[in-house]
Amino acid sequence: MQDSKILKRVDDEFSFQVRELTDQIKGILGDPPNQKNYDMMVKALLAEYRKNEIVEDVNLLSFALVDHLTFDKSGKLLTSAKKYNASHPAEVAGMVSCAKHEYSTLLTHLFATHPDLTRKAVIVAFLYQHPELWVGQDAAPVVEDEDEDDDNDDDNGPTEDVIDLFDEAQDPHEQ
Repeated sequence: MQDSKILKRVDDEFSFQVRELTDQIKGILGDPPNQKNYDMMVKALLAEYRKNEIVEDVNLLSFALVDHLTFDKSGKLLTSAKKYNASHPAEVAGMVSCAKHEYSTLLTHLFATHPDLTRKAVIVAFLYQHPELWVGQDAAPVVEDEDEDDDNDDDNGPTEDVIDLFDEAQDPHEQ
């Protein structure tokens, strides 16, 4: 039970956004993984953000930044993940940095021009990179895949049970 004390609550929307980011990254990498495609996508997104052509999408910004961010205060970022629509983006800005100057400049610009979007994107990127800090939480919503074991997915018309239901009912017009 000690694990439940370590795991902290993450807003359901952040959980959803991280799953979406994971799917985006896997989709871009492809199967087998193609790092060149991934790198080209990140460069294209970063170029758009540098031109100040902001796509108001948390996952796209997270995708563009995830490999360039350094998370300086993991505990405080995890606490910030408790509320998706919270204010105080400046606090989150102080919890993250970038190794390269060009990315630091871009991140500063994004926090200045789109603070809420950037706050959310940074937290999503943090949660994506550190699933061990939150994935096992009891309250995490689970997205169930389509039922793969269901053999009745083939649409071959109504079953005998359904046909029998209608045969037993008497049509009021047939008298």
